[in-house]
Amino acid sequence: MSEYFLLSRVLLRFEKRSDDVVGDLSAATFTPDGSLWIGSDEMIGVERLSPVETNIFAKHKRFLIGDFIELFNNKDEIDIEGMDYADGYLWFTGSQSTKRKKAKGKKAKKDMQRLTEIKTDLNRYLLVRIPVINGKLVKSCALADDAEKKLTAACLEKRESSNILIEALKEDPHLGTIIATELPSKDNGLDIEGLAVRGNKVFLGLRGPVLRGWAIILEIEVEESEPGILTLKEVGESGRKYKKHFLELNGLGIRELCLHGKDMIVLAGPTMDLEGQMTVFKMKNVFKRSGDTISWQESEDLEVLFDLPFTVGSDHAEGLALYPCLGKKDCLFVVYDSPNDNRKPTEKEIYADVFQLN
Repeated sequence: MSEYFLLSRVLLRFEKRSDDVVGDLSAATFTPDGSLWIGSDEMIGVERLSPVETNIFAKHKRFLIGDFIELFNNKDEIDIEGMDYADGYLWFTGSQSTKRKKAKGKKAKKDMQRLTEIKTDLNRYLLVRIPVINGKLVKSCALADDAEKKLTAACLEKRESSNILIEALKEDPHLGTIIATELPSKDNGLDIEGLAVRGNKVFLGLRGPVLRGWAIILEIEVEESEPGILTLKEVGESGRKYKKHFLELNGLGIRELCLHGKDMIVLAGPTMDLEGQMTVFKMKNVFKRSGDTISWQESEDLEVLFDLPFTVGSDHAEGLALYPCLGKKDCLFVVYDSPNDNRKPTEKEIYADVFQLN
């Protein structure tokens, strides 16, 4: 494992005071026009920033997801935790998780009662793609080179209180019991925080559960069954509609994914509600895995790249994307949740980091 090398910082400038965004960045990706797209775990929209100078992004614009696809409702947060761009689409996923109420540290009896209460925000169960044209999200558009083919906004087929992937996972021997009991994300329950997409193949990284130290990536393949609705193709053994990839990440869960050619960059960090070191791994040859797989650090399938700088209580790395910097094509762009004050030059601005990848 090599030491991290910080190449540069990138300034993200929002148009108005946005504490709900600046303090809760959870996902990031770039589109070919140069736009930077940001997700927050407290919103029902996504943010677009445009390049204005070298390593400065501004001209903030918010897009409400309900303008493009049908939400479960108009009040629950989506808890966007993973984001990617592929073939004309901006993709993002909610955490697909339940949550336990927090103790506030004021009244003991009330806090103990709050810790018994588990809540489900239905919009967390969204996996969405939306076409991007010239830096704008649209419901649908024709392809420039083929007017008969269209890009269409769509989401994974919903169920009354989840979606078809969650329903399928309820029968899984590793994840089924945890999902069926609705164990909250911060109690090592299901918590999707990583997303990477190529074509119709979608990889979902789990912050939890971590099973006896092993983290999990789910691999699915989607197709449009009708306008606006995505269904799952059979990709696993015995007609199963998902694959599972187990990774030895030193007991850490997955906080984000990022495709790098034929490999996958994996950001790993503490599961549940713990503070601790965050590490960047490389999962090799992700498109040549025909079934469920397991990857040890001693094998040729998994490589430890570097640990990120660690500060207790702040600067929790959450979003990854590839970014050209200082003459290098593929560097690692990282955004942070719970940023340290020195990362925020003003109430409207925040710095992201760029690390050398190779």
